[in-house]
Amino acid sequence: MAAEIINFPQPVLQTTVLGIPAIPLITDIFFGILGLIIILVFHGSLINHIIMRFDRRVNRNLELGQYNRVFAHFYVSFFFIALVHIIEIILWSMFLLGLGLMDDAIQALLFAGSCYTTVGFVADVLPVGWKSLAFFIAFTGLFSLAWTTSVMIGMTNTYKAAWNLKYGQDDLSSS
Repeated sequence: MAAEIINFPQPVLQTTVLGIPAIPLITDIFFGILGLIIILVFHGSLINHIIMRFDRRVNRNLELGQYNRVFAHFYVSFFFIALVHIIEIILWSMFLLGLGLMDDAIQALLFAGSCYTTVGFVADVLPVGWKSLAFFIAFTGLFSLAWTTSVMIGMTNTYKAAWNLKYGQDDLSSS
């Protein structure tokens, strides 16, 4: 009978990233902040583009009395904002796969989505030395969702104003 080779995990201090020896917590923090910056710049760019497009189109529609178009732009913009969040979860999962922290794309997607939404339905599956990366994913999700909420409140106020104009309500507080 041939002797079986037992593979023991590398000690944490011998962790490498892209072939470079790394100190785990510093590496985790560095890549966490890098991911956070990438995601928030991506989020801000797209959310600002969506809201500016919404404002430009809606102002034109309001001038022309095209209230139904305001409503359509409202729902289409919400759809694109939701897509932005889904893409951000996909970006985090690609980040996890790119760093070699996970081998399975579905597991990476579920973990990133679980952290990003802060629902926590997936157990922490990150390797030792990378556990705090989940915090950065969660922080990015919390910040992005709060940012989106503030944008959506403004859009909802515009929707309500168009509704009131369409149905002849002068008192903007009643609806």
